[in-house]
Amino acid sequence: MADEQTTPTATMEGEKRRSGKLRHKPSRRVLANREKASKEPMDAASAMAVVKRFEGTKFDQAVDVVFHLGIDTKHADQLVRGSVSLPKGIGKSKRVIAFCPSDVVADAKAAGAIEAGGEELVSKIEKGWFDFDVAIASPDMMRVISKLGRVLGPKGLMPSPKAGTVTKNVAEAVKEYSAGKLEYRADKGGNVHVTIGKMSFPEGDLLANYEHLLKTIEKAKPAAVKGTYIKSIHVSGTMTPGVKIRYSEAE
Repeated sequence: MADEQTTPTATMEGEKRRSGKLRHKPSRRVLANREKASKEPMDAASAMAVVKRFEGTKFDQAVDVVFHLGIDTKHADQLVRGSVSLPKGIGKSKRVIAFCPSDVVADAKAAGAIEAGGEELVSKIEKGWFDFDVAIASPDMMRVISKLGRVLGPKGLMPSPKAGTVTKNVAEAVKEYSAGKLEYRADKGGNVHVTIGKMSFPEGDLLANYEHLLKTIEKAKPAAVKGTYIKSIHVSGTMTPGVKIRYSEAE
């Protein structure tokens, strides 16, 4: 039987698919939001207003801010990491666990921890349980949980003194993180991503959270950083274009 001939049309379609030229047509919402997006930097209040005016989705989108920092994350003395409680909250609670001695377990759970304990909690995680957002630990438990570094570290869940998740006051830390306290950390590209609320928040609440976060990031500037520290700031919804916020270190 003779081989089937490949038509020119079929060949062209195959080439388009391989080259990535056949893509889904953007939705009306996406196109409309692109039209509303400004290419020029604007003050923070105006940026929050623009984000709020984007056409929404069926769910209440998170509003995120991204700081692009002039740091070299290859150097330990230029890492930017910490935690912050925003004045207006972020619109959701977090699932918190606590590594602590047996006499602290009851207080940790009363403060909002979904699980608390020592070796037994370590064993549960070793078996593959990761249904939590934040892990708090008392200093004396770090020796016990050190074996979890390889599994919690890559997920950003390993307790750390710099992030405020290793503390003597376990119950207080559990209460703060359960209420929405955030941990932030620069990625390899020097970017810090932080959620400042929901689309349903009033503009004023988003602005208050942003301004508090900005001051926190400014204070976290490593002494070893030379030149421009905050290179750019963008705010966006989960599924909206980004809006650039005007910023200068002299402000």
